[in-house]
Amino acid sequence: MNHRHIIAILRGITPPETVAVCEALVAAGITMIEVPLNSPDALTSIALASNALGDQAAIGAGTVLTKKQVWAVADAGGTFIVSPDTNKAVIEESVRIQLLSYPGVFTPTEAFRAIKAGATGLKFFPAEVLGAKGIKAMKAVLPPEVPVYAVGGANPDNFSEFFAAGCTGFGLGTYIYKPGMDAAAVAERAATAVAAYDTGMAQ
Repeated sequence: MNHRHIIAILRGITPPETVAVCEALVAAGITMIEVPLNSPDALTSIALASNALGDQAAIGAGTVLTKKQVWAVADAGGTFIVSPDTNKAVIEESVRIQLLSYPGVFTPTEAFRAIKAGATGLKFFPAEVLGAKGIKAMKAVLPPEVPVYAVGGANPDNFSEFFAAGCTGFGLGTYIYKPGMDAAAVAERAATAVAAYDTGMAQ
């Protein structure tokens, strides 16, 4: 399954909203969807999304802090793990049970630690603090084949800056979804993000 490198972060979503919002995202062209585990009944939301859209989208979990949580996500049908930190045990366990792993990094030391542990890609967070210049400086020393995502402050208005810095893609949180936002509003924002991403990829 090929995906745009856009991860929609649905922090705060509840199970009754999940499928409609995820369907709106997929229809707009965003097929990597993360439900952070600090959302209400997150594992139920992951299971619902995976059952409804698992053949069209990659459904994963964010804010994953322990190996036990990695297993819970896998049991719910999740296929990728996003962690806020460079937790070697979480990365290695995710890879061991064949889940994709996107740990949060902020420094070259954390980035190389994550790569050594087997990370699928790196989540530079918060990107608005690092800035495109900071990411570009670190990209110069990182293996070029490792995907890099700007998360925290990335939005369609600055995609071009992060692309120019060497980013592969983006994690979109409050831009794409805030608690209580309906599927139509999510669809509109997702379409804007996809258009900006596609334009950036074409340049």
